[in-house]
Amino acid sequence: MIKTKNAVIIGRDDNVAVAIEDIQKGDRIMDVLAAAPIPAGHKIAIKPIAKGEYVVKYDHPIGTATADIEQGTHVHIHNLKTNLGGIEEYTYNPVERPQGASSSSFQETFMGYVRPNGQVGIRNEIWIINTVGCVNKIAEKLAMESTRRHMGRVDGIFTFVHPYGCSQLGADHVYTQNILKNLANHPNAAGVLVLGLGCENNHIEEFKQVLGTWDDNRLKFLNAQDVSDDMAAGLSIIDGLVDYAEAFKREPVPVSKLVIGLKCGGSDGFSGITANVLVGSLSDAVISRGGACLLTEVPEMFGAETLLMNRCVDESVFGKSVSLINDFKEYFIRHNQEIYENPSPGNKEGGITTLEEKSLGCTQKGGHSQVVDVLNYGETVSKPGLNLLQGPGNDIVAVTNLAAAGAHIILFTTGRGTPLGAPVPTVKISSNSTLASNKPHWIDFDAGVLLNGNAARFENVTSDFLEYILRLASGREYAKNEINDYREISIFKDGVTL
Repeated sequence: MIKTKNAVIIGRDDNVAVAIEDIQKGDRIMDVLAAAPIPAGHKIAIKPIAKGEYVVKYDHPIGTATADIEQGTHVHIHNLKTNLGGIEEYTYNPVERPQGASSSSFQETFMGYVRPNGQVGIRNEIWIINTVGCVNKIAEKLAMESTRRHMGRVDGIFTFVHPYGCSQLGADHVYTQNILKNLANHPNAAGVLVLGLGCENNHIEEFKQVLGTWDDNRLKFLNAQDVSDDMAAGLSIIDGLVDYAEAFKREPVPVSKLVIGLKCGGSDGFSGITANVLVGSLSDAVISRGGACLLTEVPEMFGAETLLMNRCVDESVFGKSVSLINDFKEYFIRHNQEIYENPSPGNKEGGITTLEEKSLGCTQKGGHSQVVDVLNYGETVSKPGLNLLQGPGNDIVAVTNLAAAGAHIILFTTGRGTPLGAPVPTVKISSNSTLASNKPHWIDFDAGVLLNGNAARFENVTSDFLEYILRLASGREYAKNEINDYREISIFKDGVTL
């Protein structure tokens, strides 16, 4: 990477630079004079690019020039288009990758809650999991009243409303059951009340078949139709769950027990330079200590998928990664939608032009570790290392997917800002310092300082970030979504509603 006061060139073969600050016509960027104003985060040609020639960023093509582009010219949607097409065939070309960078300042343990089944939680909460949307308001009232009654005894009592659980068919019904099952089994919840209505497709007796085995001390059930006073019955159950949860105390736990979810939303031209690179460094550090990381948002792998495929640990995992990509493309095609309807308007305003450019920046959250497994939507992580998780990029669906797959913490990078939170701590990492300054009640960590640093500074920021995440896991820090009580879920839907 080559950086000056006002611009950065990421790869040695790049023919564009990224403006660090707003550039005016006539300003000098390295050895190039700007031919027009260039907004911060946007691209400027550092050499002439002929029509039909690749535009290169991150040492990879991000599209093709649709017109001759003069040196010093703004490069964006008016003169750059994607090269991406439809379903593709792939060849496994494995590359050696380090299994995660070591950091001497990164401690080996955190303070967590060890559950009877051996799982580890980083919060000691009570969750109310609804089998159906019809009981959303009962659940909200139960959570509110229980919080008032038991303030300070546990880390919180929460419910996550949703509109599903009835009138769904086929895969939709299975998606709902699997996501709710995984949330009910999440170790951040010391106790869970499964709240049903009684007449829904996903009624409690059927949901029990999906759950399999459970701990009767931890998991309780209530059908609202079966009791005359559903509030009283629910509050009584939660009283007992709080008593049970209070017995758990934090104790030293190895970092190998951590599962980290990786997500970005509202990316900008700095995301792939600052926030995503920082998160990739943490991902490598956690994996090097035996932990697991989950990378999702499959449509935002399109254009960078071969970089992930060639990091697959073996040919079997490579085959699963090919299915991951092409099956999601088939989903678009099945609904007669353009596969590459991306980036979003906010991404474009922030300087991202094509999906290749967005994906090359997004996938940096996965660091440099090998891909050890590929999970279907609704599956949970079982292998330490970098796991790819099937699912869309939609923010609420993706953070729910990550939490349900077992993530204790979600690292959510953003260049535009969002208040969104999952059921688990959802750490917002800003790609630029302006966002961190404007939205301090949303942003947990400012990666924009990397624009002003050097290689040594990157090491310092990485060390600070690692220490912050372990303080968060140990309950010495809380994410802004927790402080603001922003916790939401949304379940992927692809089918008929009765």
